[in-house]
Amino acid sequence: MPFITTKDGTQIFYKDWGNGQPIVFHHGWPLSADDWDAQMMFFLAQGFRVIAHDRRGHGRSTQTDTGNDMDTYAADVAALVEHLDLKNAVHIGHSTGGGEVARYVARHGKGRVAKAVLVSAVPPIMVKSAANPGGLDISVFDGFRKALAANRAQFYREVPIPFYGYNRPGKTANEGTVGNWWRQGMIGGIKAHYDCIKAFSETDFTEDLKQIDVPTLVMHGDDDQIVPFADSAPLSVKLLKKGELKVYKGYPHGMLTIHAEELNNDLLAFIKA
Repeated sequence: MPFITTKDGTQIFYKDWGNGQPIVFHHGWPLSADDWDAQMMFFLAQGFRVIAHDRRGHGRSTQTDTGNDMDTYAADVAALVEHLDLKNAVHIGHSTGGGEVARYVARHGKGRVAKAVLVSAVPPIMVKSAANPGGLDISVFDGFRKALAANRAQFYREVPIPFYGYNRPGKTANEGTVGNWWRQGMIGGIKAHYDCIKAFSETDFTEDLKQIDVPTLVMHGDDDQIVPFADSAPLSVKLLKKGELKVYKGYPHGMLTIHAEELNNDLLAFIKA
């Protein structure tokens, strides 16, 4: 399996398939590169080179107890991009991965990035504060940490239900989808996952978004129960120089998986535009 080794000795697992313009996929918490299966197969068939990595502490990468913060995540991506010498790349991030994309493109992507996409993404900032009154109270994330530390396996059975909107009237959970979410989560390291809650909820991406100068598509479902729509996508688009917002009525946080065909075609149209 392909790995790169970062400056602090962390091994980052990645997949790199095909030829053509590169698309780099950045996964959400607490998942892995496998969460992009539907997109990797679709864009590979469309003639693109597709790359996805497991963030440190997640999936098959080293289960780190340090460096589980957004600055380091972005630096790890930069190391991978440099190793593969990627140019004219499209970076697509889901949820926490959207934050990773924002920080990477703003701080490391100059001259290498063609476009960016933030899907159900955490920017500008999730936690509530005087400057962000529409955010989620810190108690929500404290609850995540408590449940994770107490019984990670059970917590990871519960999270996918609102993640995919399976708790909505008339919806039935797909056992394979829920089980695959659980599988990906349990492969990673609990310490890294615990630390990542702070990284995705408390990191302020405002300045990153302001610095991004490539066309950026922001995609979000208006029934997202994990990263609420009103305090994320519309605010991010206002900060971007070349931002475009696409709202999906009634779609949940995990829309890339359960509405893959529609979103893949929308992504393709944006990349080709």
